[in-house]
Amino acid sequence: MAAKRAEKPATYDDLLKLPENVIGELMGGELIVSPRPAGPHTLAGSTIGGDLNSSFSRPPGGPHGPGGWWILFEPELHFHGDILVPDLAGWRRERMPRVPEGHAFELAPDWVCEIISPSSVRRDRGRKLDIYSRELVPWVWLVDPAARTLEVFRRDDDAAWKLVQSFGEEPVNAVRAQPFDAIELDLTRWFPEP
Repeated sequence: MAAKRAEKPATYDDLLKLPENVIGELMGGELIVSPRPAGPHTLAGSTIGGDLNSSFSRPPGGPHGPGGWWILFEPELHFHGDILVPDLAGWRRERMPRVPEGHAFELAPDWVCEIISPSSVRRDRGRKLDIYSRELVPWVWLVDPAARTLEVFRRDDDAAWKLVQSFGEEPVNAVRAQPFDAIELDLTRWFPEP
């Protein structure tokens, strides 16, 4: 679905008026409306969230994994007039000791995962990465179910994104992807069988 251009900047009220079967975001005053994710996208997001939550969404130092993170599905990020809804985002518990009561997250996450779809690839690789850099998000994963890949980006001191890891060539059943490299991930579980 294409971005809708408005003569006046879109507002949060415009987001609230959208039907439930779409995802709305605001970038630079522009209302971006996307369809709900398709099956491969949803599979990737659900599996990634499950893999990371089982080891990281707990207090640090426990017997069942390294812990120390909050890993959340589709949080609504509010950044200086921009409202983004990444597929997944994570905060280190020392930076965000509690999950906020409301739906708006104003503290930038420590990690974001965008699952690329044909309708979102330019936005995910362009405008959203620019906003995440501006907000000092240190890590971004771009997951492409069609290409069966994971790209790991780290924000450097010059606010530029550096590709530090790329997975997609065989084998991908035991990878360690930063910043969650304390555990092995089986990427073959993230994507439908070819």
